[in-house]
Amino acid sequence: MPRLEGKICVVTGAAQGIGRAYAECLAKEGAKTVVTDVQDTSAAVEAIKANGGEAMGLTVDVTSDDSLAAMVVDVENNFGPIDVIVNNAAVFASIDMKPFHQISNDEWDLIMRVNVRGPFQAVKAVLPSMRKAGGGKVINISSGTALRGAPMFLHYVSSKGAIISQTRALSRELAADNIQANTMIVGLTESDGVKQNEKMLGGAKGPTLAMRAISREMLPEDLLGTMLFLATSDSDFITGQSINVDGGALNQ
Repeated sequence: MPRLEGKICVVTGAAQGIGRAYAECLAKEGAKTVVTDVQDTSAAVEAIKANGGEAMGLTVDVTSDDSLAAMVVDVENNFGPIDVIVNNAAVFASIDMKPFHQISNDEWDLIMRVNVRGPFQAVKAVLPSMRKAGGGKVINISSGTALRGAPMFLHYVSSKGAIISQTRALSRELAADNIQANTMIVGLTESDGVKQNEKMLGGAKGPTLAMRAISREMLPEDLLGTMLFLATSDSDFITGQSINVDGGALNQ
């Protein structure tokens, strides 16, 4: 039997790239998968359905309480209470790398609003639904840059450090509701968005490959096993943890 049969899983920022890979993986394991994004989700949803999965697509802005509340209503009306949320939505691949003193306050605020406040708002929105379900899984996405202090995009690095702390604190508050919250710390991944940012690849790809014990490019599918583990009952006694998925670049 598929490992997520009957579960309702939401993935934010899932129209393309890594988020879409998460959504397709969850659907293959039997989950009713909700693909959300500010972009068009139809291609991702159709791909899931073409492979025999069950999915719906919703336009959701994770920085809007109204948008998130409408999402929860739509999901419950169509599928039922939410069991899993993967907080993948973030600003990253479009970032123009630059010294910290050249980052404007507006750009800083944008990154923090989407990357830090967005997951906070999303978890608040789905909490009543997870309580109805009898528990749930919160999977937040951080970055290895937060652990090694990567230069040239201080706002992004700071936002991903905040996610680790946010998850640890959430795990304490959510435990009484049988909800586990964990973080995946993700290495530089060859997503479609990253491939299109030549400056980012040029500045980060070489040093990243040199640090890895597994010396190859990291692909979206390299993240799926860990994500699936955190989404299933296999991780029911694990919460507040940060798991590196980076090919051994950071050994802790």
